[in-house]
Amino acid sequence: MSGGQGRHPALPQLRLDQLLDELQARLDAARSTQGRMHSLLEAVLSVGRELDLEQVLRRIVESAVVLADAQYGALGVVDSNRLSQFLPVGISEDLARRIGPLPSGHGLLGELIRHPQPLRLTDLSEHPASHGFPEDHPPMRSFLGVPIRVRDQVFGNLYLTEKRGGAQFDPDDEAVLTTLSVAAGVAIDNARLYHESRRREQWLEALGVITRTLLAGTPAAEVLSLIARLALQVSLADSAAILLPAAGTDSLMVEVAEGHDAERISGLVVPSDGSLAGLAVRTGRPAVASDVRTDARARAWPLPDQESEFGPLVAVPLVAHERSSGALRLCRLAGRPAFDDHEVELLSGFAAQAALALELARHRAESEHLALLHDRDRIARDLHDLAIQRLFATGLTLQSASRLIDHPEAGERVGRAVDDLDETIKIIRSTIFALRAVGDEDGEPATLRRRLVKAVRSASDTLGFTPSLLMDGPVDTDVPDETGDQALAVLAEALSNTVRHAQAQRVDVRFTVGADVVLTVTDNGVGIGDAAPSGGLVNMRSRAELLGGTLTIETPEAGGTRVVWRVPRTPDGPARATKGLSP
Repeated sequence: MSGGQGRHPALPQLRLDQLLDELQARLDAARSTQGRMHSLLEAVLSVGRELDLEQVLRRIVESAVVLADAQYGALGVVDSNRLSQFLPVGISEDLARRIGPLPSGHGLLGELIRHPQPLRLTDLSEHPASHGFPEDHPPMRSFLGVPIRVRDQVFGNLYLTEKRGGAQFDPDDEAVLTTLSVAAGVAIDNARLYHESRRREQWLEALGVITRTLLAGTPAAEVLSLIARLALQVSLADSAAILLPAAGTDSLMVEVAEGHDAERISGLVVPSDGSLAGLAVRTGRPAVASDVRTDARARAWPLPDQESEFGPLVAVPLVAHERSSGALRLCRLAGRPAFDDHEVELLSGFAAQAALALELARHRAESEHLALLHDRDRIARDLHDLAIQRLFATGLTLQSASRLIDHPEAGERVGRAVDDLDETIKIIRSTIFALRAVGDEDGEPATLRRRLVKAVRSASDTLGFTPSLLMDGPVDTDVPDETGDQALAVLAEALSNTVRHAQAQRVDVRFTVGADVVLTVTDNGVGIGDAAPSGGLVNMRSRAELLGGTLTIETPEAGGTRVVWRVPRTPDGPARATKGLSP
């Protein structure tokens, strides 16, 4: 009995120990849960503090790995039922390079894309959708995945594998990760809104720069380059081009290009039919391609090898007053993210405002040009009606007075004064024609006088100054078309030679029509010296001989070079020159 009595008290003691152990386990679980909730709260706060989207995504997957005690984690961004972005954690850069391309959404990862519900597996290789791993990929068994939703739309998925210590992911891990995904959706939405507001601000700043540049009177060509450059920068594209209608065709021409391959595509003529830029111009709406290499609407791009380097593309029309005047085309290299709806919306607004600013600038330039033409016409009219008539009357008075002068020397001086007045009248008349010569674009006939003025003005850009031009005689009425064409070619060649060889600071061009048609180009450069005739001089001489004329090269007393190109005015012999004063 005594032995039995000694054993009975141990039974209550055993129950007490079990109760204490169970209580301790629950206390430990509560502490663990409390610590985990604290870690989850810290993770939520940490994710919510970030505003940069890339940093937010990185912080989400790093927090998920810590909370679930996983060895590997990743966040995949879903776009059109595939992974457009994949951010792994736990795999070194060296190992990632050996593994190869990042996943695109096939196999088990695609299962979560197709069925966006939490998925927890003991051994992921046993799932029917599992396709195994590429070479050099670390072994993985346990798996936990949950979707991330932003405003009820699936943004992406969180993937965790290999819980540390060989354990399995449990329902608590799933609950914690699901809670984190909700907070992640809010943080991603905030980061997106911040990113969109910053992008909108950048577009507005770009528009401000363009408007200020236009108001400063900057030439339209420079403004177009500025528009392309700013669009390239703000949209984070790799190539930007502005295409405008090619004159006299149904095609578009790349007016300016910036970024990748800009020099190669600048000036390229693109068919309107079969190009996304042409589609944007025709419809007045943006044309977007996620991959231009496989888009049938872009089949007519003239450089297919160059186009093959790009993937995402957007072409937006330059619309002002409900009329498309061209298109802005932006491309990103293959593999980069496509242009989303928000980007296209901002880009369309930018293009419309830029087109409107260009249209206003064009109207202002036309008004200024019209005012200039009116001013030139008034000056020319005043010169003809006042200055020339008074000079002509003065010359006639001097001619009449010369008959009353008995002293030979005085009479000779008066005669020279009359000749000087005649020369002055010719100079003023040439100035009048130059003032009224506004070129073919104004709808005026392309007379020889206008073409000569245009040729001289065109040389000013390369010479650094504008040559003087004097025209005398019936230039527009008595010079055959062939002779005029040959004279213009000789003038262009002579001015080109001056630019290349003469180092001149002054060039005088004189075109006279009398018994002969004579073009004289004189410069104050280094002179031709004893150099052998160049190809240009040979061409000028050939043009003279073709019309029965001559070319002579002279060296003026003050130095430089004088080129005299002389041909008969009419094929059947030189006509008599008119002399004397003429108003």
